[in-house]
Amino acid sequence: MTALQDKIRNFCIIAHIDHGKSTLADRMLEMTGTLKVTQGQMLDDMDLEQERGITIKSHAIQMNYGQYTLNLIDTPGHVDFSYEVSRSIAACEGALLVVDATQGVQAQTISNLYMAIDHDLEIIPVINKCDMPNAMPDEVEDEIIDLLGCKREEIIRASARTGEGVADILDAIVERIPAPEGDPSAPLQALIFDSVFNPFRGIIAYFKIVNGTVHSGQQVRFINTGKEYKADEIGILKMNLSPREELSAGNVGYIVSGIKTATEVKVGDTITTVEGGASEAIAGFEEVKPMVFAGVYPIETEDFEDLRASLEKLQLNDASLTFQPESSVALGFGFRCGFLGLLHMEIIQERLDREFDMDVITTVPNVSYLVYDKQGEVREVHNPAGMPDQTLIDHIEEPFIRATVITRQAQIHLQGLCLFRLPPHRLQALQAGEA
Repeated sequence: MTALQDKIRNFCIIAHIDHGKSTLADRMLEMTGTLKVTQGQMLDDMDLEQERGITIKSHAIQMNYGQYTLNLIDTPGHVDFSYEVSRSIAACEGALLVVDATQGVQAQTISNLYMAIDHDLEIIPVINKCDMPNAMPDEVEDEIIDLLGCKREEIIRASARTGEGVADILDAIVERIPAPEGDPSAPLQALIFDSVFNPFRGIIAYFKIVNGTVHSGQQVRFINTGKEYKADEIGILKMNLSPREELSAGNVGYIVSGIKTATEVKVGDTITTVEGGASEAIAGFEEVKPMVFAGVYPIETEDFEDLRASLEKLQLNDASLTFQPESSVALGFGFRCGFLGLLHMEIIQERLDREFDMDVITTVPNVSYLVYDKQGEVREVHNPAGMPDQTLIDHIEEPFIRATVITRQAQIHLQGLCLFRLPPHRLQALQAGEA
């Protein structure tokens, strides 16, 4: 590990929606002198994010604090954008766990925390909004201690609105989060955790260098796709792209190489050099699993290929979106899209309209069923029209979840709550202890 690498700290902020995560990021940007905050939630630069007051996309930005380089990867709080969180966590060594002093630990706090713990991240617990008149910092501290098993003095009380405790948070990042490991002299291995499409420069990939060093103008190869390109520009992520001649292990940055085809860049892929490069890709993150499906069709039939191009560009920016062609007797040719939830579907529809000027028709959202016939064959059915004749069906499997319900003790009586329903043969197998 070089002296420069020893001064790098890569971290993300994870929290439940509306716990003040983006406001805390603003205060950190101000306190480190990275930029002057002229409006609330500076990292939420999308119109939709500003209008709804939520983070949709993860955003990476570099700050300097004393001798240290801090790479912050801001993350969304809503469950429908949890894949953004998983990608951010894969590029970090530590995380700030932000909990609202007025609301306490909530569902997404726990979900994101488990994700961070699975990746062995150093967790720094922060209680935000301590300046509010209805704040309950003592009770929330007890909840965090129960959740993390940490010491009370490790929890930082803060107010992102007033700036109270933000200096303590920055000091804790430097002291508690480990420097990134990796060998700058080893073959290059850089993990792509995000990408965006620029109409003038092509696809810009964001990466974290795990091992090795990359130079501007070097020939690089994307291991999973096998494609080779010239690194026309590399650099670090400030509010705007900031070019550099060289980046080494531990750094978070970007690469511009004139890629125009969206399918040639995969989030989770590994970048290496053509000459003396690595032969193996580094472990990325899990493939996304859509929960809600809907058909998306262009209003004008001739816009089908434009819709495909728009979805491909959106997928670059949001790898949790999946789509495949389908046709409908009433609507013509379109795409069956998979989303992480109803809000995710709504946001994608809005972005198609605003960013790509695509007028689309979206069908009623549904889920996929597995239909087994009496010959033992299985088919995936997306809508009632695809169902085989009832006399041919042996049984049907539908999606279900294992759910954990977190509630106050006084409300623990949940009358008539049905968490999931199983097909009869699966229920019998479970009762028999076979599954």
